[in-house]
Parts: sequence; C-alpha cells; structure tokens
Amino acid sequence: MQPIVLASTSPYRKALLEKLCIPFTTASPSTDETPLAGEQSQALAERLSLLKADSLRSQFADALIIGSDQVVAFEGENLGKPGSFENAFAQLRRFSGKQVDFYTGLTVLDARSNKSQTIIEPFSVQFRVLSDEQISRYLNTEKPYDCAGSFKCEGLGICLFERMIGDDPNTLIGLPLIRLTTLLGNTGIQLPIA
Repeated sequence: MQPIVLASTSPYRKALLEKLCIPFTTASPSTDETPLAGEQSQALAERLSLLKADSLRSQFADALIIGSDQVVAFEGENLGKPGSFENAFAQLRRFSGKQVDFYTGLTVLDARSNKSQTIIEPFSVQFRVLSDEQISRYLNTEKPYDCAGSFKCEGLGICLFERMIGDDPNTLIGLPLIRLTTLLGNTGIQLPIA
C-alpha cells in the first residue's frame, strides 16, 4: 500500500484517522495560515488544506498526503482558535443562541502522480442560550483553547448545542471521515471493510 501521511500534528485529527484502521504517519506542515484579503471562509479552508498537503510533497515524494483545515464562520467573520480563556469566553458568549458554520477543507494529494482531490465539507451547530456562568464552568472544565469554535464536541462541549447540522460529525472535530474514505478509495486504497 502507498504510504499515507497526515499533514497535521493535531491529536484530534490523528485520533480520527486512527478510526479507519489504516497505517499512517503524521508530519507537521509548513503553511502560512493568514487569510488573503477578502478571502471567504470556504475558499480559505480549501486553499489551506491543499497548501498543508503540498508543503510535505518533497519530503514524502511517494506518499498520499492528507491535508485538512477548518475555518469557523460567524456573522461574516472568520474566527480562529481562541488561545485563552478570555477569547474563548468572548466567542461562546457571541455564539449563545445562534448558529455557527464550520467549513473543513480536505485534500488528498498523491505526491507520486502529482494529482490531488480537494473538497469542502460544511457543518453547522446551533448553540443553546448560554449564561456567563455556564460558559465559565464549561471553559474551566474542558479548557478548549486550542479548538476552533472554543469547544470540544467529542467531550462536554456537546452540551453547548441545541442541534448539529451536517453529514458527518467527525467534520466538526476536523477530519470528515465519510468524504475521506471516498477520496482514499479514488486512489485505490482499500479500507479494512472494503
């Protein structure tokens, strides 16, 4: 089987890819994630997923490289990872009672043939109306400061939502596995149940 490389050091993406029971390695991509002037959320996620995969092409010239990037879109603004309690608190306070959209760019780059497949997978969450006390308790419990959207939906963050809207809840964590299995299948990778 052609080697597979996940262009990410995210423990969340690594854990998701492990669900597919295929051998892979991880590597840190070298990518400037600064949005271009006027760049829309979907275009940014698509561009960054391709850049992340492409940044490892010369290092893994025989591999299939998986790049993924997620952009949080809210009220016309692209939001990044909060990085601190204060930023996360401000984000969750803004999200209270509202819908937040996530766009995950996914690229599978065949470095051997120089062919790539890139898709955008949308996912949205409708937040419950949250009190400041609920937000503080959640943040102090889970500390999701390295997560887009200021929550971990695979943990206690699920309690923040009224509903989830999308095809694959893995998308919200950062790696849309349903679409990834299709893209890998297009390259000839046989998954254990195939």
